Amino acid sequence: MIINAQRQILGRMAAIAAKKALLGEDVKIINCEQAVITGRKNTIIRDYSKKLELGQPQQGPFMQKRPDMFVRRVIRSMLPRKQFKGRQAFERVKCYIGTPEGLAEKASTLKEAALATTTRFPHITVGELCMHLGGRR
Repeated sequence: MIINAQRQILGRMAAIAAKKALLGEDVKIINCEQAVITGRKNTIIRDYSKKLELGQPQQGPFMQKRPDMFVRRVIRSMLPRKQFKGRQAFERVKCYIGTPEGLAEKASTLKEAALATTTRFPHITVGELCMHLGGRR
């Protein structure tokens, strides 16, 4: 399954991707930097900045600052990663920034996770959030 994350709500998309990976399907997510997190922009940035300051630099918890790794981490949290089936499912998940050649024409969007175009939800993209957290781009 190849998912185009453009204008897809991150949590809903990640839940569907985790379920498909647990069922044994290979999941590839393209355009990870264009997935959205709904809510007020300043509130989301403040909450993730607090998470970034937790713990100690060498011991974690570690916050990913690249959009593809950020999305992969969200999917990991929805899998039973300490069990064998969760580790196997996590290996089947691949995330990409942008669109690699050959994957664009096979990609599909998820209707369940699409950001409604008729209503104006406040949101922030994963790429913007990662830049505020200190990531490059």
